Amino acid sequence: METSTIDDGLTIAGVTYNSRLLVGSGKYKDLEQTRAATVAAGADIITVAIRRVNIGQDKNAPNLLDVLPPSQFTILPNTAGCYTADDAVYTLQLARELLDGRKLVKLEVLGDEKTLFPHMPETLKAAEILVRDGFDVMVYCSDDPIQARLLESIGCVAVMPLASLIGSGMGILNPWNLSLIIEQATVPVLVDAGVGTASDAAIAMELGCDGVLMNTAIAGAGDPVRMAGAMKLAVQAGRQACLAGRMPRKFAASPSSPMAGRAA
Repeated sequence: METSTIDDGLTIAGVTYNSRLLVGSGKYKDLEQTRAATVAAGADIITVAIRRVNIGQDKNAPNLLDVLPPSQFTILPNTAGCYTADDAVYTLQLARELLDGRKLVKLEVLGDEKTLFPHMPETLKAAEILVRDGFDVMVYCSDDPIQARLLESIGCVAVMPLASLIGSGMGILNPWNLSLIIEQATVPVLVDAGVGTASDAAIAMELGCDGVLMNTAIAGAGDPVRMAGAMKLAVQAGRQACLAGRMPRKFAASPSSPMAGRAA
């Protein structure tokens, strides 16, 4: 997508997008449902697992780009399924060739198959290589403020801490760590992994996140297209609430209609 004309867009690596909701492209029943949900979500950026989704690697299989063309959407290749820095780097170099040299990528290096928790030493190693190679790296990471700071210092263009385990739908389990990451960051912070429903997305945005990335929360819903629309509204509402500033919490009641000045 080209530069947005709205005032409150999400800017990553110098490009501004209309939507702060990023969505995945896996787990849908077919490509038609993938497109319908993506459109309902109002997403500009679509993340694609290069090891699992065909964007041209297999000339004889259905191609995601036929329903989500790069002329209309920003395709964000990711390294889902990679467990070493070397595998992740190779995967994204392949993606760059398939997508005509596009630099924006999502890095994730997993620690094990059970938790899908990020392997941070390998993530840092891969990030250094990719940034040196000219990639604009958005990076999935633990909700550790120190790790997030290191990734930013390497030159990553966005940090993406997990809210809870990938695909768990458990929501934001540690809002305090997220708040610390947001407070120190000078690049966008996007929640990645763990969102289960619209209220989770709204909470992430209310905390001050710049955006939310999700896949299973939409694709795994009973009605993915309707859930995609709900997530769009939740992200918008949470962003507006963050900008507005919530009322202070108090330990005493305060009537909506004050009694002072009223006639006896």
